[in-house]
Amino acid sequence: MKFNDDKAKMLIEMLPYIEKHSGKTMVIKYGGNAMKNERLKEAVMEDIILMSYVGINIVVVHGGGPEINKMLDRLKIQSEFINGLRYTDEDTMEVVEMVLAGKVNKELVLKINERGGKAVGLCGIDGNMLICEPTKEDLGYVGKIVEVNPEIIKDNLDAGYISMIATVGADREGNIYNVNGDIAGSAIAGALKAEKYILLTDVPGLLEEPSMDESLISHVYKEDLPILFENGTITGGMIPKINSCIDALNQGVKKVHILDGRVRHSIITELFTDAGVGTLID
Repeated sequence: MKFNDDKAKMLIEMLPYIEKHSGKTMVIKYGGNAMKNERLKEAVMEDIILMSYVGINIVVVHGGGPEINKMLDRLKIQSEFINGLRYTDEDTMEVVEMVLAGKVNKELVLKINERGGKAVGLCGIDGNMLICEPTKEDLGYVGKIVEVNPEIIKDNLDAGYISMIATVGADREGNIYNVNGDIAGSAIAGALKAEKYILLTDVPGLLEEPSMDESLISHVYKEDLPILFENGTITGGMIPKINSCIDALNQGVKKVHILDGRVRHSIITELFTDAGVGTLID
């Protein structure tokens, strides 16, 4: 009986959140360990389908770094890094496009569809979604987004489809670019004026002490983030992620969540329970 009571309590706890979120648009940046581990990947797909079933409009922006590395190794194409960032030459860009917009994108779409969801695969080239130009750093075909055209995403959402978007864009001359996933996710969330932008990461969220998982900051206001930059709370790989969160909020996104992609069902736990599991920024 206790098991049934626990399940009933969980459903009762979820109901007001389901009502609150139904009809809203949410953008999920999906990458990291949550993509490398198959059990975690299954859990993320289940979360996405559940969110769609309860009436949330879902857009997923995904990466695929490990798969790209695997293919580059197989083709014996060496990677060059400048200040920790991958230099993307023509050969590397061909692999990025093939792996991200082809293999990874279609695998994720298939996982959604075979579980009863409705997903369609896109990349930033489709419908001139992500117009790019080269970054200021000499990184080859790594793109800076200068314009987002979200019409094709809106059309898919109106038709009831989850949009699964690979982070490849193009310039007006037809050159194709690799785009940072966090930057693409925040730009798309901003263009859609999404209710929430959700980042799945490799840490529990924003930490007061970067080496201590138990020092999770569960809620922070955008206005307080400069202080956290100044005092060193935001450091290392969290800097570009927080900057992407700020960009999304500045473009009209209501709330940003940073979640641990290593934890099964972290998305629905954050969205549909009183406790939550990550960092909320608004």
